[in-house]
Amino acid sequence: MTAQPLQRRGFLLGGAAVGAGALLAACTSNEAPKADSNAPVAAGNSGQPGKPVTIGFSAPAADHGWMAAMTKNAKAQAGKFSEVTLNATEGTNDVNQQISQVETLINAKVNVLVILPFDGKALTAVGQQAMDKGIPVINLDRVFDTPLAYRTWIGGDNYRMGVNAGNYIAAQMKAKGIAAPIIGEVAGIDSLPLTQERSKGYKDALARHGFQVGPRVSAQFTPESGEAQTANLLQSAAKLDALWNHDDDQGVGVNAAIQNAGRKDFLMVGGAGSKNMMNLIKADASPIKATVLYSPSMASTAIALARLLGQSKGIGDFAEHEIPAEITTYSAVVTKENVDQYLDVGFDS
Repeated sequence: MTAQPLQRRGFLLGGAAVGAGALLAACTSNEAPKADSNAPVAAGNSGQPGKPVTIGFSAPAADHGWMAAMTKNAKAQAGKFSEVTLNATEGTNDVNQQISQVETLINAKVNVLVILPFDGKALTAVGQQAMDKGIPVINLDRVFDTPLAYRTWIGGDNYRMGVNAGNYIAAQMKAKGIAAPIIGEVAGIDSLPLTQERSKGYKDALARHGFQVGPRVSAQFTPESGEAQTANLLQSAAKLDALWNHDDDQGVGVNAAIQNAGRKDFLMVGGAGSKNMMNLIKADASPIKATVLYSPSMASTAIALARLLGQSKGIGDFAEHEIPAEITTYSAVVTKENVDQYLDVGFDS
């Protein structure tokens, strides 16, 4: 995958509410809507059934746990709304094919589009094409090059993933009375902005506590690369107090390398929030003590937002009548103490 600015996650990283019956195009404008005395108060009514909405959904191929969960969650969320019809394309990692699929959804005149682009830069033009035709676009996770190509963006916070991982590890080191801990890192693909953001957040958080990143390797977001790179790290680090792995899919291999080396001298924190890791955290019989969320539940929220856009509704209990332009999910730290409340958003690695 090639890098691109502001890409949030994966292997290629890089409607205003108006009165009922108003033109759908009004929902896609990047300008403030004109006042409408007939506009309903959106707060509190977003959960009520509304007019039928057809949502087009396009995402990359479900070739690893996190991405598979994105599509699975989107379909499951759509099924919860009796008035929603989901028109989902077959996942693809071919940029040109995804563009063609989105164009087909545009020609089918879906009411709203949810697009998780394989490559945000490459899909920007087709996102803008939809917006120009009056179809509001929810840009999911991997961001387009311009806000003109989407009505709302929703995705994760890579920098805060690193910050929260670093803060948790620092707190554990202080609780154990380790003054100068050796803290490792198994990153994702180093050329990708998302990896750089995660690593920067990790480094910044540790520095605030007077600690620093020690042995570090970069993997490829796959179990195989995670195992190979972690084996190298463990061979070079006879002593280790803590380790952060950026991604729970590659964490399957990271954990295998730890087991093969028979290492129990350090604690490990994962990333993304897989159900596999949560179960290990709950069992509390391995070095894995926490994982920092980058949850595919954001796909469920994207579908819910698309429904509201299609029905010209805002979010219940929000004072604003309109859906926000950007929503960044929070990277909560899942530990033995709170794991039960997060198991429902865990995904299979």
